[in-house]
Amino acid sequence: MSDKAQLVVIGGGPGGYAAAFSAADKGMNVTLINDEKNPGGVCLYRGCIPSKALLHIAKLLHEAEEAKNWGIDFGKPKIDIDKLRDFKNKVVNQMTGGLGQLAKARKITYIEGRASFINSSKLHIKKVDGTETDLEFENAIIATGSVPTRIPGLSIDSPRVLDSTGALELADVPKRFLVVGGGYIGLEMGSVYSSLGSKVSVVEMTSSLLPGADKDLVNVLKKSIDSKMEAVYLNTKVVKMEDTGTAIKVTFEGNDIQEKEQLYDKVLVSIGRSPVTAGLGLENTKVKVSPKGFIEIDKKCQTNDPKIFAIGDIVGGAMLAHKATAEGKVAVEAVLGHKVAFEPNAIPAVVFTDPELAWAGITEIEAKEKGIKVEVARFPWAASGRATTIDRPDGLTKLIIDSKTERILGMGIVGAGAGEMIAEGVLAIEMAALAKDVALSIHPHPTLSETVMEAAEVFFGESTHLYRPKRK
Repeated sequence: MSDKAQLVVIGGGPGGYAAAFSAADKGMNVTLINDEKNPGGVCLYRGCIPSKALLHIAKLLHEAEEAKNWGIDFGKPKIDIDKLRDFKNKVVNQMTGGLGQLAKARKITYIEGRASFINSSKLHIKKVDGTETDLEFENAIIATGSVPTRIPGLSIDSPRVLDSTGALELADVPKRFLVVGGGYIGLEMGSVYSSLGSKVSVVEMTSSLLPGADKDLVNVLKKSIDSKMEAVYLNTKVVKMEDTGTAIKVTFEGNDIQEKEQLYDKVLVSIGRSPVTAGLGLENTKVKVSPKGFIEIDKKCQTNDPKIFAIGDIVGGAMLAHKATAEGKVAVEAVLGHKVAFEPNAIPAVVFTDPELAWAGITEIEAKEKGIKVEVARFPWAASGRATTIDRPDGLTKLIIDSKTERILGMGIVGAGAGEMIAEGVLAIEMAALAKDVALSIHPHPTLSETVMEAAEVFFGESTHLYRPKRK
């Protein structure tokens, strides 16, 4: 005998639980299968939420140090690593527990376990308690997420070599800490450990940190990163790692690095994430998987199997929680037979370093690659009254504007609070706002958001606080 569900969602991350909650709100009979006690996924348990809790502490420590420039000295901070870890865990438990209550309130059947497809209408479930059962379903949404990618041929089994999950455990504060990978996860965790007292180095194989982000924004962040880190190695590869018993001996390859072998107390490998599709029994369905392991879907998030949908990290694209959430809601609408498609013009990305870096829509790099004629309007925060009052004049706000229509196609911000400010750019892009729309929208003074309005004014050569006549 097997149970039945109108909709089954496999995976309880931001995509999975959002899909399950949305479907339940629309009156569907929903079963949510997840391998944790409560919904949350990587984001809440081992990603977004715990890292941001720690980054909040890092920002506080940095601001306390900055206060010396204003005549305030708090002295050297005393860090209780156990209490700090408890705070992070408390945040995670509070949020995941809250999601568990929301699932119960919606009368969602929650199964703690792992599922695999028997065929296109039935799952086999191995529960955490050791029992097993089968579940028949009308439709399924796969949202199993991703795991940290390992370096082929370099991964070693050592407690001194961490992935992002291990780094978030905050077991201790190593004296020397190496971050392999200059992406957002590596830079965020490097910032945390640096603020806690580690001497942090970052190694990136490409010519720039945050590959894919516009360099004028990255350059502002890099100045801050350079001042906080022991070293930043670009165009450099890690070719060997060896556990000596007391440290990790790392061998580098690159023209810009002098010491080819160095010792580190711990190493964080953060070179990306890989989709979790193994063990799902997809071979028993019509679902197709790409050579890179991603599930293939259409704009409705529907796979080649009409009854099965997929969302989030396992379908590729931006591996971001908010993108997975949006896809989850689209998939539910598609299951209900509504005319719908996932085709956003702007998926915001935020790097929660200090300063923060955020962008949405098309980047300047993408515009050049695609041959789209754009004009770029930049407003430096040195001309912002609010940025000056908080002693953060190092920021920059930029707009990517269509040369012919003057429509805003993209926005980029680097500076304090950039992650909160980028939402205005998302709305402007999705609403097809023109530069004039933003320039004429009255922004409060003095605020950092005012730099968005002034960037639009720069486009017309009419910025109040920056004299930059429009070129003819």
